[in-house]
Amino acid sequence: MFFRFHLPHAHLHSVFGDDWFALKAEKFARFFGTPVFLIGQTVIVAGWILANVIGWTQFDIYPFILLNLAFSLQAAYAAPLILLAQTRQADRDKAHAEADAQHREDIAHASDQRQALAAQQTTMLLELVRQNTALTETIKALTERVEALTVEVHRHVTGAAESSGAIDGRA
Repeated sequence: MFFRFHLPHAHLHSVFGDDWFALKAEKFARFFGTPVFLIGQTVIVAGWILANVIGWTQFDIYPFILLNLAFSLQAAYAAPLILLAQTRQADRDKAHAEADAQHREDIAHASDQRQALAAQQTTMLLELVRQNTALTETIKALTERVEALTVEVHRHVTGAAESSGAIDGRA
């Protein structure tokens, strides 16, 4: 559900593209910071120096100029690859930030709509309560009126019956 906000950004391509070179370069640049790379490089350099100092081979004697050239070559490629990976990551971070901002705006808009609906429903409920109170008062007044009329009719009927009994008693 959350990723629906990222879909509008799916068309975005990295500054350097998404071809095989860019993907491999980024993967390689990410590998530079891993413990496997650091330990592996340390083992190779230690082996290189040990092999030349002990005398197993003499291809790069002290001051290890070939080793320095290898490090220079590695640095010449590592720096641009790391910058490439950082740029691609910055593009992804920007797209995710925009999607997150859109998500927060949509949530705020939905919250505002819910608050407006709640206010509207509260107003309607208050109006219904007012109308119910008015109807209850009207029913009470009509009930009192019917009760008064019933008492009056009853009095009238009782009074008429008494007067007709008095007439019947005289005759």
